Amino acid sequence: MKNIISKTCSLPDGRQITIETGKLARQADGAVVLRMGNTMLLATAVASQTAKDGVDFLPMSVDYQEKFASTGKIPGGFLKREGRLSDYEILISRLVDRAIRPLFPDDYHAETQINIQLISGDHNALPDSLAAFAASAALAVSDIPFQGPISEVRIVRLDGKYIINPTLEQKEKADLDFIVAASMDNILMVEGECKEIKEADMLEAIKLAHDAIKTQCKLQLELSEAAGKTKKREYSHEVKDEAFKEELFKALYDKVYEVARQQLANKHTRSELFGKILEDYVASLPEDTTVNKDLVKKYYKDIQKAACRNLVLNEKVRLDGRKTNEIRQIWSEIDYLPSAHGSSIFTRGETQSLSTVTLGTKLDEQMIDGAMFDGSNKFILHYNFLAFLPVR
Repeated sequence: MKNIISKTCSLPDGRQITIETGKLARQADGAVVLRMGNTMLLATAVASQTAKDGVDFLPMSVDYQEKFASTGKIPGGFLKREGRLSDYEILISRLVDRAIRPLFPDDYHAETQINIQLISGDHNALPDSLAAFAASAALAVSDIPFQGPISEVRIVRLDGKYIINPTLEQKEKADLDFIVAASMDNILMVEGECKEIKEADMLEAIKLAHDAIKTQCKLQLELSEAAGKTKKREYSHEVKDEAFKEELFKALYDKVYEVARQQLANKHTRSELFGKILEDYVASLPEDTTVNKDLVKKYYKDIQKAACRNLVLNEKVRLDGRKTNEIRQIWSEIDYLPSAHGSSIFTRGETQSLSTVTLGTKLDEQMIDGAMFDGSNKFILHYNFLAFLPVR
């Protein structure tokens, strides 16, 4: 227990956040306990040493879970056991994932698991705004090649004053509620809601949030150094051939750019033309070629991405011909379904939503049974995405 390391930083109002490593989950690649008031989060990071064959993406899972025992509660319902993640917990998991995923190296493909558990709860220190801080700190004290640190804070405006990581009561009374994610240098994500607000006020809120995040990132750098984890593990998950990549760019970039310049509104036609360039190149290779065709496909994606991006930057038009200040054509229709209580179709370009509304009585309210929140929900939103796109 001599290897326990603890670091503390302060919020603008003087409240303190402490991060400790070396006491719990010592077999994980990285583990920390974050504490603010009586709220405590255990965050762990584990990653495989190697990537599976054929994997060309980052197979990472992020799970945030609020344990009922953290606030001295027993789950409702029949089983009285912890169940699947709630919608709320899944949304917090996504907030963390969305902030940290872009900061892993593009060529890192090892299976990675980030787990954040609320082990002690306090309504004066809401845990959802601390989850990404804890996750990033767990990565900071590991040898996983994460290009952080990052953090997230909640900022609200109450009676004209901005508050970082407010209490539940302050949050519910606020007229602005944002969760901001950032690194030392860049804003990564802004999520939230507010009533009508001036642009200057919004920018001020983001700036104040970023100032608090910088302090938390600095703490993580100190923690990483104290834990001796400034050097990350070496890995080799991709076959690379920079000379071949350059050769492929010279051979195909102009052809791809010309397809992009056609500004075709039909996405399927556009995809077919992009695909034909690749097909023709592969078909032109001799039968005894030693060219790695998987590498060709990978680099072709890079070529297509670069050409499409440069089209927008150079000629100020998008792939479908729209200028940078134009939106897709929008149309809508109501009462499309005769038996539903209410229905509508909303279409923007090639994106379409068919929505229905069902009115219920008080008996249809959803019971909320969570570690930090309970009560009922009068508005229930359910959405899904069906596989309508053709396989190509």
